[in-house]
Amino acid sequence: MVREQYTTTTQGTNVQRPETKYLFNVGIYGWRKRCLYLFVLLLIILLVVNLALTIWILKVMWFSANGMGYLQVHSEGVRLEGESEFLCPLYVKEVHSRKDESLHLHSEHNVTLNARNADGNVTGRLNVGPNLVEFDGQHFQISSMNLDRKPLFTVNNTEAAVGTDRLRITGKEGALCEHSVETPLIEGFKGLNKAKELKLESPTRALRMNAPRGIQIKAQPGTIEGSSHLDIKLHSSEGTLMFDTETLRLPKLPQGTSGESDTDEELYEVCVCLDGRLYLALADEVSNCLAFSQVCQ
Repeated sequence: MVREQYTTTTQGTNVQRPETKYLFNVGIYGWRKRCLYLFVLLLIILLVVNLALTIWILKVMWFSANGMGYLQVHSEGVRLEGESEFLCPLYVKEVHSRKDESLHLHSEHNVTLNARNADGNVTGRLNVGPNLVEFDGQHFQISSMNLDRKPLFTVNNTEAAVGTDRLRITGKEGALCEHSVETPLIEGFKGLNKAKELKLESPTRALRMNAPRGIQIKAQPGTIEGSSHLDIKLHSSEGTLMFDTETLRLPKLPQGTSGESDTDEELYEVCVCLDGRLYLALADEVSNCLAFSQVCQ
């Protein structure tokens, strides 16, 4: 832009125009102009590279309108296909697998599931380790998948309850109970070929069976055997002891003092002492139990 001085003249006059004394150049010239162009060029290059990297990331991560790759976001939640690795804690409300596949949780150390209340405190924890599955909580319950949601196994601070109709123990050594067991029925395992024998054993202590209305011991295809190092006591407070069988054998009963019998055959009768002990006495027309009762002494 050039600043000039002008003088108004009238027609017919010849006035000499004064010479310009000062010139001012407005703009960017020289090395400043070259630096500006270089900066604009670098900015364009960075813009193009940034746009290319953004398009490459979108393509590699499989971004779409529904989500990113195997991770899809729906109105009912987030759906994840395939295998995924979480490096930080995952907070979710529910985790479901596909209808035709199972859900697998893998970890190099252990898998821990925590349940928190509104204050953020842990109220329940399930820790699956390499050698131990540990649960911390006030109540643990396993329910069936039926409509009634029947509890199958329940554990709390006071007791553990098995809610199934039948508890099956298949171990060779059976079940070890350190305290009392309450159950309406104890039955041996019935296999395909033959039934296995049922043993109730207390190697170092006594074995007691109590019932308010009676105890029934039945072995239809086999025999019932009871052995003890000391005494076997059958006691009924208000009822009677009944042995319902075709043959009742007591092979090791002691025999009382020999007496005379009018019969040629040696027949014996079973006698009972006042303390409940049994012994044999020769049978006669008159009972010999009172006469030969020195066994009870």
